[in-house]
Amino acid sequence: MDIVDQATRSRMMSGIRGKDTKPELAVRRGLHALGFRYRLHQRRLPGNPDVVLPRYGAVVFVHGCFWHGHDCRLFKQPGTRQEFWRTKIGRNRENDQKHLAALLEAGWRVGTVWECAIRTDPAVAVQRLSEWLRSNDELCEIKS
Repeated sequence: MDIVDQATRSRMMSGIRGKDTKPELAVRRGLHALGFRYRLHQRRLPGNPDVVLPRYGAVVFVHGCFWHGHDCRLFKQPGTRQEFWRTKIGRNRENDQKHLAALLEAGWRVGTVWECAIRTDPAVAVQRLSEWLRSNDELCEIKS
């Protein structure tokens, strides 16, 4: 049973942002400090990537560990409405895979930075991301 009423829960959930999150801002600040220039949230690309670096032919997703069901210490399956959350997070994972495949097919390189990596050490995560951007590798996943 939820500890707050439905109206309060709805208000709380509506306050959760999809873009300009703290982990995303940390990645963007770090990349900018290293001299990378980018575009944000390109709707024309599959999955609406958080950071698009056309010069490098790369896109970066900054995933929240909870919302994308990452297997780390930050993800804990909610105790209430378990079937809803299992379906929701499963659908998010499916969409992530679908968008990844579409971007790769379109010729983009795809990087994923997990929230746990940013929380652990943002400077290391951004450094690893910058090394990937300068490489020719097609995929990059940065996690703690």
